[in-house]
Amino acid sequence: MGLPATVPAPGLPARVSIHEVGPRDGLQNESSLVPVTVKAEFIARLAAAGLGRVEATSFVHPKWVPQLADAEELMPRLAGLTDRHPGLRLPVLVPNERGLDRALAHHATEVAVFASATETFARRNLNRSAAEALEMFKPVVERAAAAGVPTRGYLSMCFGDPWEGPVPQDQVVGFGVRLLELGCTELSLGDTIGVATPGQVTALLEAFDRAGVGADRLAVHFHDTYGQALANTLAALRSGVTTVDASAGGLGGCPYAKSATGNLATEDLVWMLHGLGIETGVDLRSLVATSAWMARQLGRPSPSRAVQALAGSVAADSSDAASG
Repeated sequence: MGLPATVPAPGLPARVSIHEVGPRDGLQNESSLVPVTVKAEFIARLAAAGLGRVEATSFVHPKWVPQLADAEELMPRLAGLTDRHPGLRLPVLVPNERGLDRALAHHATEVAVFASATETFARRNLNRSAAEALEMFKPVVERAAAAGVPTRGYLSMCFGDPWEGPVPQDQVVGFGVRLLELGCTELSLGDTIGVATPGQVTALLEAFDRAGVGADRLAVHFHDTYGQALANTLAALRSGVTTVDASAGGLGGCPYAKSATGNLATEDLVWMLHGLGIETGVDLRSLVATSAWMARQLGRPSPSRAVQALAGSVAADSSDAASG
C-alpha cells in the first residue's frame, strides 16, 4: 500500500544503524531450548533482510544461560554469511576472559561486555560489585583490542533499577565513561526494565555530552515495558544518537530482572524510521516475514505491532507470487 508515508522531520539523522539483538538478547530468556539450526537460520534471514549488525550469541557459561549453551556449535554454521552479505557484523557477548578465549577460538570479529550502573543488579547478574565488574572487563577489552577485535560496552539499569529505584545520572555517566576509558569503542545505554521517558533520555544524553562523550559514541537499548521505547528512541535521535538496539519480533527480556519485558521490536522501529525518511538498509517486509517465521518456531504470536499488522499481507504476497 506504499506505507508508511514518508514525511521527514527536522533535526533527525539521515541514516540509523540498527544493532539487532534478537538472536542473543531476544532468545536468551526463552524457557524452551531453540534448536541451533533454527538460530542459524534466524540469523541468516535477518542478514538477508538487510540488517548489518546481528548479535549472534553469548559465550557465557551454560549454567547461567542454558539457551546459549550452543555458541560453539552455532558459530561454524554462520561461516560464509559475511561473504554473502559484505559488511555484515556478527558480534558476540563475552562475560570474562574465558568467554573471550572461546569467542576468539571461533573467529569472532567483534565482542561485547555487559556492565551495570547499579550495585544490586551487578551483584545479581555478575556476582560482584559494579566496580569489580569493570576490573574484570579490563583485560578482556585489552586482549580483544590486541587481537584486532573491537569491544562494545553495554551498561544496564541506566534509568531505573527494580531494587534501587531511580538511578542518578552522575552514577550512570561515571560507569559509562569508565567503560569507554577501558577501550570500548561504543557504549550502549540500557533501559533494562523499560521505565525511561523521553525527558530522562534527553537529560542523560546531555549529561554524557557534558562529560565529553558525544552521541557518536553512544547507542540506546530500550525495553517497551510501559510502551515508551519508540518515544525514547525518537528523543535519542533528536539528541544525535544514530545507533539503536532492537530485537526482531520484540523478543527478549532480562533473565535477571523479572520486571523487564520485551525489547523494542525491530519492525516497529523500522516502520517509524522509514516514515521519517531515515535510511536503515532494512527490507521491512522481509524482516516481518522473518519474525513471523520465528514466532511459529516459538509457538506463539509475535508481540511486535508491525508484525501483527503486516504479517498477513506479507504472507498473501508470498502466496500470490508462488501461484503466479
